[in-house]
Amino acid sequence: MNQSTKILAAFGVAALAVAAPVSAHTPKAKLTMTQARAIALKAAPGKIQDAEYEKEGGAWRYSFDIRQGNKIHEIGVNANTGKIVENKFEGLKDKD
Repeated sequence: MNQSTKILAAFGVAALAVAAPVSAHTPKAKLTMTQARAIALKAAPGKIQDAEYEKEGGAWRYSFDIRQGNKIHEIGVNANTGKIVENKFEGLKDKD
């Protein structure tokens, strides 16, 4: 194997490691998605457009995009405590 092939092979392995799904190391939350959803909808009534379980800022949380008229209300719920850790508005076209 020549030097170029070795470099490409190493790069390919590194790319696969970076692209590995987070779900392989996703910890189990104390709250269920359903429980977190109820907390989010109590804080921001509306229609949930998107929901996910994600790691942000070093902690696992549920994130909900809730449509309220012409805005999206983003609510983050700590997956272990149920505490609201994010509460902000976005425009309909905004995406983070």
